[in-house]
Amino acid sequence: MEWKGRRQSGNIEDERGAGPVQGGMGGNPFGRGGGFRLPTGGGGRGGGMSIGTIIFLVVIYFVLKMMGIDMLQIMDGGQVSSPGVEQSQTRSPQGSAQEEETKAFVATVLAETEDTWNGIFQASGQTYVEPKLVLFRDGINSACGMASSASGPFYCPGDQKVYLDMAFFDELAQRFDAAGDFAEAYVIAHEVGHHVQNLLGILPKVNAQRQRMSEADSNQMSVRVELQADCFAGIWGKYTQQKGLLDQGDLEEALNAATQIGDDTLQKRTQGYVVPESFNHGTSAQRSTWFKRGFDSGKLSACDTFNGNI
Repeated sequence: MEWKGRRQSGNIEDERGAGPVQGGMGGNPFGRGGGFRLPTGGGGRGGGMSIGTIIFLVVIYFVLKMMGIDMLQIMDGGQVSSPGVEQSQTRSPQGSAQEEETKAFVATVLAETEDTWNGIFQASGQTYVEPKLVLFRDGINSACGMASSASGPFYCPGDQKVYLDMAFFDELAQRFDAAGDFAEAYVIAHEVGHHVQNLLGILPKVNAQRQRMSEADSNQMSVRVELQADCFAGIWGKYTQQKGLLDQGDLEEALNAATQIGDDTLQKRTQGYVVPESFNHGTSAQRSTWFKRGFDSGKLSACDTFNGNI
């Protein structure tokens, strides 16, 4: 993808220096009506700590505090402090040269999505409200609750922000065998696709319906939401191609990424078998098909995943 030297979005919020998530009693950003993420094959429902465990940890915290050991400071990247000894701590979002280039890439891709969706919304007499994209390390607190880097990229309707851990692209290439800059751009465009759904009123409607559904039906509805976001990402890809920004093999990179993060492929990789009723993002074939449908058509009307078979 030819991205260098192009406009970078000003809607980047760099929280890389904020340190890891504190506490741990925030909401689940991926429950019904919560955030929308790319699957990482890392767990499902349930988990969490018992009340007894939380009380025990609180007691331990205050005991260590009385001994002059501030666990919050340690978790935030500081050092153990002893009574009477001053400690200096500096935090900076500045990362390695590679990480800074990744930030520039993300800001450029976000700018391209802004150009695409501003044009599409304007053509239909609507106003596109540009989302913020939050870069973080380790963990982050959003309006949808707290999330760790293991959660993968996600969109939170509550604050209309896309969240991206800086290490995810390495994981995309190494763990999911989906290397390439256009594969990475697809991830961003997919999450922005959820923002488009939110602006169009699709997410609020779907979230209200899912609250009244069984888990199996809710998963099926989630699949339709995710496939539409893939299709919207494809629309962005079409406009990017028309600008002459795609290199040979870029489309294949995106289609491979969509394939590698299909529910069936992820489940085979992580547990050796598939459970179709637990799918909530779509199969590899579905995800690549709907991205390609958006890419080929460039039209919102081609992305109706809520009527008929998918």
